[in-house]
Amino acid sequence: QVHLVESGGGSVQAGGSLRLSCAASDSSNSRYYMGWFRQPPGKMREGVAAIASDGRTQYLYSVKGRFTISKDNAKNTLYLQMNTLKPDDTAMYYCVAGMFPNYLQFYSTWAVATRYTYWGQGTQVTVSS
Repeated sequence: QVHLVESGGGSVQAGGSLRLSCAASDSSNSRYYMGWFRQPPGKMREGVAAIASDGRTQYLYSVKGRFTISKDNAKNTLYLQMNTLKPDDTAMYYCVAGMFPNYLQFYSTWAVATRYTYWGQGTQVTVSS
């Protein structure tokens, strides 16, 4: 069982930045594929970014160049640096962890929510115009 706890959400104006953190209960960073999903109000949950156990990353097209996912294995912590935030980024953000058979499976299905076994409780991000 992996326990994930997000922090760092809040309210910012458009153009601002936030850094989300996700503390894992064990050495999940080094063993699991990890990522961030978000669910805007009234919309479907979507994959935002993910990072493989070897550090390779994937991003939702609309956040490429603005968001950066990273991890600190020594601290068992996952991060999401979010810059140039837009009102459309307003959502509840969830930290996730899961296993993939190989990198090809991760590359092709990283944004599928059911691929991840463990989910945090979420942290709210609100971006005002």
